[in-house]
Amino acid sequence: MTVFERTTLPNGVRVIAAPMESVQSTACYLMIEAGSRYETAPEQGLAHFVEHMVFCGTPRRPTSKAVAGEVDAIGGLFNASTGKEGTYYYVKCASEYAPQALDVLTDMLRNSLFNPEDMEREKAVIIEEMRQKFNNPSDYVDENFELLVYGDTPLGRIRIGTEESVGAMTRDQVVDFAGRMYEPSRLVVGLAGRVQQSLLARAEELLGDLQGTRAPDFAPAAPNGAARVLLESKPIDQAHLCLGMRTYAESHPDRPVVQLLGTVLGGGMSSRLYEELTIRRALTYSIYMVAFHHSDTGSLWAEGGVNVDKVDEAITVMAAELRRMAEEPVPSDELEKARTYAKSRFVFSTETPQDLLTRALWDEVKGGGAREPEEHLRALNAVTAEDVQRVAGDIVGGGLYLSIIGPYDDPARFERLLLA
Repeated sequence: MTVFERTTLPNGVRVIAAPMESVQSTACYLMIEAGSRYETAPEQGLAHFVEHMVFCGTPRRPTSKAVAGEVDAIGGLFNASTGKEGTYYYVKCASEYAPQALDVLTDMLRNSLFNPEDMEREKAVIIEEMRQKFNNPSDYVDENFELLVYGDTPLGRIRIGTEESVGAMTRDQVVDFAGRMYEPSRLVVGLAGRVQQSLLARAEELLGDLQGTRAPDFAPAAPNGAARVLLESKPIDQAHLCLGMRTYAESHPDRPVVQLLGTVLGGGMSSRLYEELTIRRALTYSIYMVAFHHSDTGSLWAEGGVNVDKVDEAITVMAAELRRMAEEPVPSDELEKARTYAKSRFVFSTETPQDLLTRALWDEVKGGGAREPEEHLRALNAVTAEDVQRVAGDIVGGGLYLSIIGPYDDPARFERLLLA
């Protein structure tokens, strides 16, 4: 069954609709291929800063209160998010108000004022957001992992920026970034839930005349030399770490294999890592696997908080379990359990208009296209134990990476554990 209806307007704007007649709400998204990978070093955090500024007012709705007030008046849920390769804005509301929601979103993206006084306020807000984030190691140890893997490149740098880079941003930078990135060939409209034909027509009316020329794309990802450990010394009571490998791009045919490999290791409370580290050894309260795919590369890592005095044992066990995936085929019953787990979690993520669209739009901007749910499930069904062992051999053979935050001062201590 086809879930997504896709059209492209004459100016290049893509529209992806997912009608769900059983619901009474509509999720309206505007996704832009404009994330932090498109920034230069002095612009670090600019894509996220532009996201904040877009909420601050237009000529028709001149303040952030006026913008938010219109969404509140229709009872809508309203937010945005910036990633490495894209930024999305959305309103979810009762379907009868979807035209108003789409009008607000379009006005924000096309007509933001970028007032200097709003910029100064948003700088302060973002810097407080940073301070809150960096006070909690579990909130950014994964970003340290990407810095380790990809180095001081746009893909490796933290999306939110630094206090210095955000504090130095100018209106000219903001206007320039929005002007070159928020253009029709980078824009995807997402509509899911109760989608009237008139709403599709309204999207074309609002965006069909948008003009612009596609800016250059980002440079391909490159490995970060020989570095394998990134240690951030911090006097805390629990160490936080990510241990993993580089993998494949969003559209790579072995992406479903990576998903099942990660599920065997860290999907649920009966997974290998949870059983070994939490149940048998009491080294951590929680341990789980994260798979993240960009348009040209990817990574898979185990993440958790560990007793500071037992971190060496935890890393040794984690590394051994990763290597075991390459050395031994996964037993058929364990693979089937992982397959069922992964398929069920995927199905859960397609049951609301908002969740369905978020996944589809990220697939779209990362180059794989908005994949039909049935296509994803078929791919998971096709994975064999031989596939899992083959892919594990490939990615584990590329070497392990470790980012760790804790009261330590010698990264060589952890490098030795990775080579053991």
